[in-house]
Amino acid sequence: MSIVLGYDESPGARRALGLAIDLAVKLDEELVLVYGAAPPGVVGEEAGEHGKALAEIGRTAVGHAVAEAEVAGVRTVVEVVDEKPVPALLASADRHDARVIVVGTYGESPLRGAFLGSVAYKLLHLSTRPVLCVPAEPE
Repeated sequence: MSIVLGYDESPGARRALGLAIDLAVKLDEELVLVYGAAPPGVVGEEAGEHGKALAEIGRTAVGHAVAEAEVAGVRTVVEVVDEKPVPALLASADRHDARVIVVGTYGESPLRGAFLGSVAYKLLHLSTRPVLCVPAEPE
């Protein structure tokens, strides 16, 4: 089993990282760090360059999270996926038999999350596994 964390270095994701590390330590589980981002278009040279840039951003973001997890003694797996965040997290959770999927939130209202389609909102409705939504620190 594992703990799957959607990570993008946003304030909510940074707070979720701390909680996911704590869970991984207490449950002696592997932490799977997932960065999913698909380019808006899939045709043309720009799409390829956009995809490469997103992958580089993801590797950098997740690299910071790996360093923090290693300090706590947590085993990590990194997945930088050329896919939108929700399908990337759901697939990763299945591959790694996740005990829980952890994601940060941006503090939007439930109506705004439903209308705009936030990752947390979609996961709560699509995942067959528990989803832990962690709000960003209050300002």
